[in-house]
Amino acid sequence: MNKRHRVSASTAVVGLVIAGAHFIGAASAHADGVKPSVPPGTEPSASAPVPIDSSSPGLKIPQGGTLAPIKVLDIAEVVEDLGGEQRRQETNQTVMMALQSEVLFPENSAVFNAQAAARIQAIANEINTQKATRVRVFGFTDDQGSYEHGKELSKQRADAVQAELAKTVTSSGVIYDVRGYSEDYPIADNGTEEGRKKNRRVEITFPRSAPAGGS
Repeated sequence: MNKRHRVSASTAVVGLVIAGAHFIGAASAHADGVKPSVPPGTEPSASAPVPIDSSSPGLKIPQGGTLAPIKVLDIAEVVEDLGGEQRRQETNQTVMMALQSEVLFPENSAVFNAQAAARIQAIANEINTQKATRVRVFGFTDDQGSYEHGKELSKQRADAVQAELAKTVTSSGVIYDVRGYSEDYPIADNGTEEGRKKNRRVEITFPRSAPAGGS
């Protein structure tokens, strides 16, 4: 029986723009071939709030000035299914699905096993539901074996997942970003087999559609 348990949830962060002071939390864009400094899809939505001196004259609103609208930044929610075989992370803007490599491929292989296609098709159907036009497919390995072999294998696995997604994703205008990162950006301890199993994964990330009435 599948068991779902909530792993973590971040809280909303509210930013105010006062007299030209800006508090912004956003992930940086990355050009092709340039690795992000943190695991893709896990960038923090905002930095810790900076204490403000309430007596500072700079807090006074100039005559005729107004406060900017309150902005609620991303809320991240992570859920693991099937004993950690499948990990789902949602924010206000994106959905990320991570599948352990063992769920998809035989050991040291980029050829799908018998159960993989149905799982990938289910994710493709959600991409259709969200009307996503840009999909990231990133492969990762543990730190066993050479880095170069891991990079090649993780890219081959990401390519295989993308090809399977494309069979079910209905929009012809979808842009795929497919990469292999080898052992970079582990999400668990490579010193244990349980941790290495979590690090051997393929992540599929796509934007959520705007809610009804949203801009």
